[in-house]
Amino acid sequence: MEVTQLLLNAQSIDGTVRKHAEENLKLFQSQNLAGFLLSLAGELANDEKPVDSRKLAGLVLKNALDAKEQHRKYELVQRWLSLDMATKTQIRAFLLKTLSSPVPDVRSTASQVIAKVAGIELPQNQWPELVGSLLSNIHQLPAHVKQATLETLGYLCEEVSPDVVEQEHVNKILTAVVQGMNAAEGNNDVRLAATRALYMALGFAQANFNNDMERDYIMRVVCEATLSPEVKIRQAAFECLVSIASTYYEKLAHYMQDIFNITAKAVREDDESVALQAIEFWSSICDEEIDILEEYGGEFTGDSDVPCFYFTKQALPALVPLLLETLLKQEEDQDLDEGAWNIAMAGGTCLGLVARAVGDDIVPHVMPFIEEKISKPDWREREAATYAFGSILEGPSADKLMTIVNAALTFMLNALTKDPSNHVKDTTAWTLGRIFEFLHGSTIETPIITQANCQQIITVLIQSMKDAPNVAEKACGALYFLAQGYEDIGPNSPLTPFFQEIIQSLLAVAHREDATESRLRTAAYEALNEVVRCSTDETSTMVLQLVPVIMLELHNTLEGDKLSSDEREKQNELQGLLCGCLQVIIQKLGSEPTKYVFMQHADQMMGLFLRVFGCRSATAHEEAMLAIGALAYAAGPDFAKYMPEFYKYLEMGLQNFEEYQVCAVTVGVIGDICRALEDKILPYCDGIMTQLLKDLSSNQLHRSVKPPIFSCFGDIALAIGENFEKYINYSMPMLQSAAELSAHASGADDEMTEYTNSLRNGILEGRGGDEDSDWGVGDLADTLGSHVGGLIQQSVSSKEFLNECLSSDDHTIKEAAEWAKHAITRAISV
Repeated sequence: MEVTQLLLNAQSIDGTVRKHAEENLKLFQSQNLAGFLLSLAGELANDEKPVDSRKLAGLVLKNALDAKEQHRKYELVQRWLSLDMATKTQIRAFLLKTLSSPVPDVRSTASQVIAKVAGIELPQNQWPELVGSLLSNIHQLPAHVKQATLETLGYLCEEVSPDVVEQEHVNKILTAVVQGMNAAEGNNDVRLAATRALYMALGFAQANFNNDMERDYIMRVVCEATLSPEVKIRQAAFECLVSIASTYYEKLAHYMQDIFNITAKAVREDDESVALQAIEFWSSICDEEIDILEEYGGEFTGDSDVPCFYFTKQALPALVPLLLETLLKQEEDQDLDEGAWNIAMAGGTCLGLVARAVGDDIVPHVMPFIEEKISKPDWREREAATYAFGSILEGPSADKLMTIVNAALTFMLNALTKDPSNHVKDTTAWTLGRIFEFLHGSTIETPIITQANCQQIITVLIQSMKDAPNVAEKACGALYFLAQGYEDIGPNSPLTPFFQEIIQSLLAVAHREDATESRLRTAAYEALNEVVRCSTDETSTMVLQLVPVIMLELHNTLEGDKLSSDEREKQNELQGLLCGCLQVIIQKLGSEPTKYVFMQHADQMMGLFLRVFGCRSATAHEEAMLAIGALAYAAGPDFAKYMPEFYKYLEMGLQNFEEYQVCAVTVGVIGDICRALEDKILPYCDGIMTQLLKDLSSNQLHRSVKPPIFSCFGDIALAIGENFEKYINYSMPMLQSAAELSAHASGADDEMTEYTNSLRNGILEGRGGDEDSDWGVGDLADTLGSHVGGLIQQSVSSKEFLNECLSSDDHTIKEAAEWAKHAITRAISV
């Protein structure tokens, strides 16, 4: 059957036809890859074929070049590189030909495929003529060829890193793109494609932004495009400005006055899609300034590398009124739609960032608006005033806000119970949550919550939990922060007299018929966990009474048969919440004086956790695994009795490459179990070590799981002492190759640097979070003495690695390295 028909059948409404076609396409691919890819490219390029088969041909081709999972992507890249040159040359020619097709969808698909091929080939110095042939297309008519070529250049810049394209080519690409954006370009499709391409190419423009003339020209063209009669072009131009704000912040001073005028006009008068981007520009500027001020602690020397230009501060008198106006443009049902995003929400978010960027200075600009609107008959004005108030609570100092908040608190509590508008109540409950989050706790000198108003606050919050789900959810959030503020209070918490009532109210909320709306059930359990976590010994008997209640709830989630997939998903989410709740309770009650009474529930609890593993849900698995880790810590050596049954689930967790968070949590739990069981873990170590070594050598496992595995080696070595010796010949080479990887990772991107640091820490330390901090390479040296000392002594990479860590800027790495060095020195001298 020819490929056209297969591609059409693969989109058939008839399931059998569709399945048969998909199987045949797979067969063709596995039997003759070169022929398969070539026929797809031929289909895509052939204007006489049906649009549907051409689009799918392009999509299948694209998926043959790229995948989300790193290991799969690597395989596909190798597969493409190993194709013979003649096939690749033909495919490239087909793809370039497709750019002049009259069918827009087909051109667009070809653009994406060309970029994927370029992403593989340019770093290998293959297809060097690509950029040249695309640029020669730019001067072609008809316009649609120009449009497709600009789109391709944009995708190309998104796919490849700037260092594989020569600066001369970069200059030509940018020239072509910026010319395409020019107002003189008569064709809107071309101008839109060019504007979107610039957005993707900005990362390449470093040298051009450093040159005053070129930068002026780019900025002028972008600002002109924000005034285009075509809404999509205006939106794309503002998206470019947003990106420029974060990428080239330090180059903007000269343009800020003009940009303010353009953004203000767009926020007040333009289409919402454009106005949102104009607000986003200011959010981006605030983000940059917040980062700079945090990094430098607000103190700048004259020659500082990253000066802060205080654009936000200078714009305050005009920017704040602009943002306050947007707050009055709410949508009727925005509180009920979780994904809602509109101009009022964007304005409030931006106002919050402005408050963090300028601190106290924002308060006098916002207070008159709040005072004027807070009691108006129109709900929009009351809600906007409340939203403005809630938005500025993070940033300004407690001193600046205290008097205002104290005056507003009674008013807010009143509004939460009596305001007729759901919107106003929703925002009021959110604002109370922000007050408790930022202005309540052991660090605040004058408490907002006193003996006098504590009762009223709790009564109002408990009453609001019976309100509509969106309001009740925010009330649970406020209670969460209220409890958190009392975390370090000592023996007498003001919440103690209300503890029983709060717990019962939260359980009642979790059982509401409508608890799955507005994340209500999740918020109720999160608040419950926080109330328990921050409770004092006085309420431990009440927490004990909660144990059978939560266990019964968990038991009930395991009983449901024949659930629809939607019900099952809700069930799994509930299981995760309940396991999380039990984990908090175990940590609370698992030590003296409650330990003895509490541990009587341990067998039953462990049974429930093991049953949770029988349900297919990553979130529930993760939570159950964490709860078991807490139980192991509490049970100590007694945990050994659960190991025969638990071990298979431990192994399953370590093999779970797909849901790598489950794998990572399992690695952590092995550490907990090592500390609980010490040498009683020995019978399980062969299996555990085998699996951990498999995990390390697998290219399918997400790399973030690997550093904790090295720490885990340390935990195991500490637990079993000299019995670890038989694993040394397997684990040392792994530690060495990781040390080499981390030694060669200099000059990498931020994400890689962060990974390398966590790798270094993992190699050096055990799980550094414990009081009796235990460390990886050092552990091995300490536990096993001369045997491993000699191995480390012979290993050049270990020495280089240790020296590099000793001179690290990261003090935790440096500390760990100094400790490891001592341990190794001791081991060698034995």
